Amino acid sequence: MKGPPLPRVKYPTLNEALVGAARGRLGLIFVDAAERETHLPWAQVYERARRTASGLHRLGVRPGDRVALLLPTSPGFMDAFFGTLLAGAVPVPLYPPVRLGRLEEYHRSTARMLEVSGAAVVLTDSKVRLLLGAPVAAARPRFGCLTVEDVSREGGELALSVTPQSLGLIQFSSGSTVDPKPVALRHDNLMAQLAALEAEIPPPLEGDPVGVSWLPLYHDMGLIGCLLSALYYPGSMVLIPPEVFLARPALWLRALSRHRGFVSPAPNFAYGLCLKRVKDAELEGVDLSAWRHALNGAEPVSLETLRRFGERFARWGFQPGAMRPVYGLSEASLAVTFPVAGRGPYALGVDARVLAMERRVVDGERPVVSVGRPVPGVEVQVRDSLGHVLPERRVGRVFARGPSVMEGYFGLPEATVRALDEAGWLDTGDLGFEADGELFLTGRAKDLVIIRGANHAPQEFEEALEGVEGLRTGCAVALGFTPEDGQDEALLVLAEHAPGARVEGLEERVREAVVASTGVRPHTVRVLEPGTLPRTSSGKLRRGEALRRFLANELTAPKKVKTVGLMVEMARSALAFARAGREE
Repeated sequence: MKGPPLPRVKYPTLNEALVGAARGRLGLIFVDAAERETHLPWAQVYERARRTASGLHRLGVRPGDRVALLLPTSPGFMDAFFGTLLAGAVPVPLYPPVRLGRLEEYHRSTARMLEVSGAAVVLTDSKVRLLLGAPVAAARPRFGCLTVEDVSREGGELALSVTPQSLGLIQFSSGSTVDPKPVALRHDNLMAQLAALEAEIPPPLEGDPVGVSWLPLYHDMGLIGCLLSALYYPGSMVLIPPEVFLARPALWLRALSRHRGFVSPAPNFAYGLCLKRVKDAELEGVDLSAWRHALNGAEPVSLETLRRFGERFARWGFQPGAMRPVYGLSEASLAVTFPVAGRGPYALGVDARVLAMERRVVDGERPVVSVGRPVPGVEVQVRDSLGHVLPERRVGRVFARGPSVMEGYFGLPEATVRALDEAGWLDTGDLGFEADGELFLTGRAKDLVIIRGANHAPQEFEEALEGVEGLRTGCAVALGFTPEDGQDEALLVLAEHAPGARVEGLEERVREAVVASTGVRPHTVRVLEPGTLPRTSSGKLRRGEALRRFLANELTAPKKVKTVGLMVEMARSALAFARAGREE
């Protein structure tokens, strides 16, 4: 499959796109938990970024150096991100410490990412810095850990030129199956992606292009798909911190209504969360009719969730045809395929048994949702294990090629060779099939559950648990494992119970639900405390890590961090900073 030609790219680099956006009147709007708004026009973003760039240059940061950003959704993130670009350096957005009960795990992961990316400095804010002592002391960035405010305090402005072939971003992959890898994206990769996104999501005929996002800015969908897309139009982007959305999901819908947002993406779980948590009373006066592109990506799509969302929120003007299940990944700068705009979700009913046993697609009752056809400039192939391109309706490994595909993994040549062939084809690691010129995904190759010779996607079993009372929605994983009492692989289900739910009889209800839906009876079911299953920085469940911890008897609930515990962690962090300073 081959997408249409890529439109002419408006700007050669992100730096020039920022200069172009600064000439207009639009910009960023930050929304807090009380729905107070802070406006930051692109012109101010540019001027503030130039001051940060000057501060980085005074510090000793030079073109090509990597600058790690550990910041919440805030104007400070914009200062750091665009200031790094204007200094000719490379931003490396990392997630701040949000799961306080998992701080030791966070410190190890962050130290690794700082080391792998070779970060010269860490930019953060005064609050986040209080908890960064351990990873910074372990990684030893050349210029230490500073707040954006400190770097930008002195006067002066700077904007260095870069080329389209200059490295523009290191975006760590989600790490759902392995440790996150540093995806190296040049400016021309990013600009090709933004041109393709604008072609798929053209600005509205009337009014300004306004997007709304609560997605984290350290994740490609939030950073590239939302922030940088708004820069490219240029348009306005309404930004809600992820933690605010999770606490009050209605604020997302209210912001879409208030600003007449025409585009807003989210993973499947967010649409389900709105169904569960948004009350009618919170939507008084809300009008969602301007929301024409409700993108659904980053995790498997549930057709039932999308159907229920469309039915529930039609009362407030939401049009079911606006829902667009999409597919992409960090290694491709984001988007690989998009469905036709305005059509709504489209699914094929397939025979689950034939799909599992023979990797063929024949008509049946299990719905598999289309994620569309390749975006402009991108090609997609489905191949067998020998690398041969498969005909339609045969399941194989998905490959993609195009101008937005990464240069490689930064500093990891062996991993790059495994992912990219000499012709530029990217092995996505995903499984799927083509039908009627569109791509349908069936799972991740590394996540397959093989039972009696049949290849099952874990989603088959996980989706069966959506209606089980007492379970946390979207907090279950299905895994293949070899039990101690047998030699053949069997099914293991790990599921978190809802807070306060009664767990008596819950394991058996899980078994019954899986058998009823799939005909496969789990060998082992474990009901876990909320928050026990490991997740990526973007919230995806890490199935492989969950299995490792289960087998090692290390699946434990996160610690409950109270004020005293938080003070202790801050003291440890300060001590780590002090020790690192003395050793230097």
